[in-house]
Amino acid sequence: MPARRRPRRFWHAGPALLAGGVLILIFLAAILAPAVAPHDPYDQDIVGRNLLPPGFLKAARPSYVLGTDALGRDLLSRIMFGARVSLLVGTVAVAVSGTLGVTLGLVSGYYGGRPDRLLMRLAEVQLSFPFIQLAISVIAVQGAGLRNIILVLGVTGWVTYARIVRGTVLTVKTLDFVTAAKALGAPDRRIIVRHILPNVLGSVAVIATFSFAQMILAEAGLSFLGLGVQPPSPTWGGFLAEGRLYLAYAWWLTAFPGLAFMLTVL
Repeated sequence: MPARRRPRRFWHAGPALLAGGVLILIFLAAILAPAVAPHDPYDQDIVGRNLLPPGFLKAARPSYVLGTDALGRDLLSRIMFGARVSLLVGTVAVAVSGTLGVTLGLVSGYYGGRPDRLLMRLAEVQLSFPFIQLAISVIAVQGAGLRNIILVLGVTGWVTYARIVRGTVLTVKTLDFVTAAKALGAPDRRIIVRHILPNVLGSVAVIATFSFAQMILAEAGLSFLGLGVQPPSPTWGGFLAEGRLYLAYAWWLTAFPGLAFMLTVL
């Protein structure tokens, strides 16, 4: 499809516009959370306002739109600040894993031989380990925290990029324009960067789109297990872990963080 027609197709695609609008709102809420959040996400009042129902319900306080948690903290403010953690983890982890995977995939596919066999065997070894088990092992040694979560997700996510990029490179490097560049004496680095890399970026963009959602879910899963960002820092996975104890009479503690998850990932 010609490049000039792609923006036009996007603007006429209703689902794409809806998805883009939702993501923009979520990113803006996360970025502007310190300025627009209605309350301090760490401000507690256990006696006066713990487990208040959402403000749009009868007999609730209107100032707490989505209610409060067991410590009296405003849920809307905590969800907005929790989005900062989830989006940061997703963005940085995808950048780390994508850069590492694309680089190794280009090297493996272009040069072949021993580097190719070594990298692919390494990828197969990593795929043989369940992600949660690997993450628990690393965090048990390094300790829980935002930096370590990003490190674990970034390092363990390179395999998909590398395998897809390698397969694409194996096809692209046999095409005529690459053969012509080699015949003209172009160095390997120039061939890889100028001729092969642009032809794999489409596949990389698709992988990154799905990986971003997977990274957010993975961070939430680790936080749910107590292996992610530690309290009192607000995280969506932490909200679900806390809210499961109050499902019978404080449904909003899990419903609204879960809705934020669904909209972001979907």
